[in-house]
Amino acid sequence: MGFFKSLFSSQPKDASAEEGRKNEEKNFDILKYDGVRAQKIHKLPYAIRCFEEALNIQEDFETRSFLTAAYIASGKLEEALGVLDKMRELKPDDVDTLLTRIQILFMLDKDPEVITDCQTIISLQPENATAFYLMAKAKHVTNDLLGAIADLTRAVTLRDDFASAYQLRAEILLKMQQGTEALEDIQKVIELNPEEDTAYLLRGRIYAMIGNIEQADADFHQVLNLNPFNEDATLLIGQLLIAQNKLDEAIAFFDEAIENAPDQGKFYSERGRAKNMKGDKAGAFEDLKKSIELNPEGEEAKLVEGSHSNFDNLYKGGLY
Repeated sequence: MGFFKSLFSSQPKDASAEEGRKNEEKNFDILKYDGVRAQKIHKLPYAIRCFEEALNIQEDFETRSFLTAAYIASGKLEEALGVLDKMRELKPDDVDTLLTRIQILFMLDKDPEVITDCQTIISLQPENATAFYLMAKAKHVTNDLLGAIADLTRAVTLRDDFASAYQLRAEILLKMQQGTEALEDIQKVIELNPEEDTAYLLRGRIYAMIGNIEQADADFHQVLNLNPFNEDATLLIGQLLIAQNKLDEAIAFFDEAIENAPDQGKFYSERGRAKNMKGDKAGAFEDLKKSIELNPEGEEAKLVEGSHSNFDNLYKGGLY
């Protein structure tokens, strides 16, 4: 506070207009670049104060971009959005501003606004594949699956190596039970990024959906080869064993998984499902209790809702 007070009281009262302008410019630069230095060493509250005071002296697009970044890093997303709105007034056709705004809108679950901003970008840059991809993400969230697929198709037409667009289209096609088409897309992703574990995970889920259990199991194990701590792959391998009625193998598999990850409630739930199918109601109930204890807001807790006996309904589920 002392710094700001001394800064703004340093100008003589009888200073000429020119001297006053020069002092304002000097103070602006001091505040702006002091804020930049503070931001680099993660002193965000001080950086924000510097940028705000600088903008009180004069409007500056770059300083607003610094302030936006500081607000985002501080988790102040609504404030960042307000600054970006001002930046749009200053430069309505600045695509980078719109893209930053879109990322914040996603974090704030304002997906319809994302679509509007993407459409603005496309009107400015009709060949912007990223805008089509982001619009597809928003449409996916709002359950406009056909619209999302159309946007993703446009994105990969513009950029043949757009792996994220192929992967999202594969996810949506899987949701729509279009396994053959989904498989083509995820194969393209793996060609582009052969070390991407999430691609193998998705391909395994697609194989499971179309009934190719052997290939699904191979992909889930490949995920663990790439990332031994991938809990989704572990869960899906165990679920495959249950789907094949290999209940003893499934229980033993989840025993080991729980030993490695004792806080993963879903492992207990799936082991309980295997025990229930074997007729071990007591063991299933104990696993269910442990699952709910670890994840009191999870789907198992919601399904039980005070009932301790309807295991057959509780353990309905699938791989995808």
